[in-house]
Amino acid sequence: PDARPSLCASKTGTTSRLHNHLAIMSNAFAALPAVLHPKEEDIQMMLSARVQDGTRNSDSGMEEYIWRRRKDGLHILNIGKTWEKIMLAARVIVAIENPEDVVAISARPWGMRAVLKFAHYTGAQSIAGRFTPGTFTNQITKQFREPRLLIVTDPRTDSQAVRESSYVNIPVIAFCDSDSPLQHVDIAIPANNKGKHSIGLIYWLLAREVLRLRGSVSRTSDWDVPVDLFFHRDIEELKKTEEEQAAKMEEQAAPAPVYDEAIPDVAAGFSGVVPPAEEAEPVPVAAGGQEWAAAGESTPAAAAAEQW
Repeated sequence: PDARPSLCASKTGTTSRLHNHLAIMSNAFAALPAVLHPKEEDIQMMLSARVQDGTRNSDSGMEEYIWRRRKDGLHILNIGKTWEKIMLAARVIVAIENPEDVVAISARPWGMRAVLKFAHYTGAQSIAGRFTPGTFTNQITKQFREPRLLIVTDPRTDSQAVRESSYVNIPVIAFCDSDSPLQHVDIAIPANNKGKHSIGLIYWLLAREVLRLRGSVSRTSDWDVPVDLFFHRDIEELKKTEEEQAAKMEEQAAPAPVYDEAIPDVAAGFSGVVPPAEEAEPVPVAAGGQEWAAAGESTPAAAAAEQW
């Protein structure tokens, strides 16, 4: 009975904290319609992927997206503005009629897989790896493209693509960290662009929102594509997993051992009748065996023993 008041108090405390959290979330996203508000699962995924982690340095243009600075000097980004910019970027992407006019670029290895998956599910084009200079400006090159929208993983690493987009008036959506330059960037999504989980999650959220706005994915049900597909995978880890899977397949495919000699079925062959024991053969007796005792008495050793 003494524990019941404490349990009730703990339950009321958790519910009050949950209501306060929801109230804070509603105030943070008051500019967005209720349909575009994030769920608690989305915020938890962003926190677990360390989307809010910035760097020790900061750019003057990113000050409005920085929430605070920790004691160790690391800047913390505002997740609320990250979500708002993701919604804005998705609406801009959907406004383009032809999905192939959108190009996603990532020269950083952590974002190559995410860029390819984003292009696969949204119908956009992707450039994973080194960006060839002149892709947007030189019409002689084989890789010449004329996109209407550019999505950049890191404006510093992909600076060549951002610079060429300014020459041909292509709007740019960029994932910007606390120290990222905002020159020639039209929509900056404040996020950690140096972690593979953060980059993959942002591309996954952006692709999901694009498909929701297009009507191909329902908002009431979860997207059937897991976020793990957008994460970068190391080649060494893939080789280890492939070797382990191959070893398991070999063990499963190995044939069972076959014995050449047939083992008789004792239970089937036993009839319940015990066969009679065979009679032992008589041991042959040497000739004159009955006279050994008599012959032994006449030996000189026996006579000497009697005299002693």
